[in-house]
Order: sequence, then C-alpha cells, then structure tokens
Amino acid sequence: MELHFTKMEGCGNDYIYVDCLAGLFFDPAAAAVALSPRHFAVGADGLICICHSDVADAKMRMFNADGSEGSMCGNGVRCVAQWLFEHGLVKDEARVETRAGIKTLRRMGDGMWQVEMGKASFAPADLPALGFGDGPAIGKELMVGGRAWPVTCVSMGNPHCVTQVTDVAGVELAKIGPGFEHHMAFPEGVNTEFIQVLGPNRLKMRVWERGSGETLACGTGASASVAACVAAGLCRPDEDVQVELLGGTLTIRVGGDWQVRMTGPARTAFTGTANI
Repeated sequence: MELHFTKMEGCGNDYIYVDCLAGLFFDPAAAAVALSPRHFAVGADGLICICHSDVADAKMRMFNADGSEGSMCGNGVRCVAQWLFEHGLVKDEARVETRAGIKTLRRMGDGMWQVEMGKASFAPADLPALGFGDGPAIGKELMVGGRAWPVTCVSMGNPHCVTQVTDVAGVELAKIGPGFEHHMAFPEGVNTEFIQVLGPNRLKMRVWERGSGETLACGTGASASVAACVAAGLCRPDEDVQVELLGGTLTIRVGGDWQVRMTGPARTAFTGTANI
C-alpha cells in the first residue's frame, strides 16, 4: 500500500509523521522498521502516528527505528504540534496525548514551541531501574564495559540514565551505548545521556536512545539531564539551561517542584509517499 507521510525534525531528531486522524490502517511498527533505515529507505529515527484523541487535540504514538513503541518524545511532540498548526487544527496552543500523559504546548514564534514536559522523577520504580535501593537514584554508580560510571536515573515518562563526562565528543557511543541500553539494571531498557557541564546554564549532550541508537537530539533526554544537574547542584532550579546537542540547542528549565519546561524548534522537511 502507499503511505503518505511528512518528514519532520526537531534539532535533527527526525521522524516520519503519518496522519492517522481517521484511523490506523497499517502496521506502524513494521512501517517504522521498513522506512527508518538511512540510505535504503526514507531514513529517520522512527515513525510517529498522529491519531484521534478524545481528551486532547491529537494523540501521538511513536515507534523507534527497531519497531518498539516508546512512551514519549520531546522533539516529536513539538513536531506534532507544528503539524497540527500547519494543518489549521490548532492555533497558538496544542494539547497532545501521549503514553506519558497529556502535554501542553505553546507556540513561541515561527517553528518554536514550548512544552510542559511534566515532573522529573528519580524514583527507581518509575523507570524501572533495579539495584539502586529504595531512595532517589541520584549520584549512583553503574558498571558498564568494565568501568564504574557515575549515574543519575530519571524518569520523564520514559527511562533515562544520565552520566557526566569530561569530554562528550570523545565518548565512543556506538561501543558504550548498548551496554547501558541493555544493562540488567534496566529491565525495559534505558535512554542514556552523556553530558559535559560547561557552566550552570550550559551543557553539551550526546544521547544513545533505546531502540534507535545515537540520535542528533532527545528532548526528554535534555530534560532529564538538566534535572540530574539540578539534583547534583551543578545547575540552578528555575533558570534556563541551554543544552547543546549534535543537531541544535534546546532550552530547559527545571522548577523547584521538578516540573520541566522545554523550548525548541520543529520543522517540516518534506512530504512524500512510500510503498509499504
């Protein structure tokens, strides 16, 4: 069958977006696997279905490049809001239903959206994460690749493991990332953020995403990283922090109540039709 799609990206975190408001008439997991490979297909970090919602402007279902379904994608939810705006379905505010709850977005300008990401949680059970005790999983150690890594575990509606390094550019993500993703401490897998703290209001970050590998950006990962830095006293609450990613920069603010707000771009690259 022919599948009409829109290719969109937020800081280089690119997905194939499909209008499913009238219903889901194809296998999205299989389509994600078929269409995500770069050089051999459309090429993307995965596929996102924009579906009907009874409680919001739309419902987002996201599928990683390996076909697994994720709970939330910060860059993806901004692109869904931009898609709804471009199709005249919302104006300056959008509400998008996700598996991690309803996210409220505000349009800040041409292609810029601010997202209320929800509350960061350090409770191991919320990821889930094993072997970190009953208290907050802040400033722990995890053995990966024969090395003890300093980690903080954060749930943003999806699981994250944040580790600080001195030089993020020098991390061999393709070698190290899978060891975190498939570690026995994370029975459902984990997204791993490697961060370099440049100051209280500036971080550099690279990410190894569960089900997709290294991507150019991750909105929930940037949110988790700043929350981890606030918990460690490296960043201050209620201040904007610039998170520099391979694909661009996101602005993250973590409140004293651990509520997280993210601001970043969303852009349509092209539309097309694929045979699946």
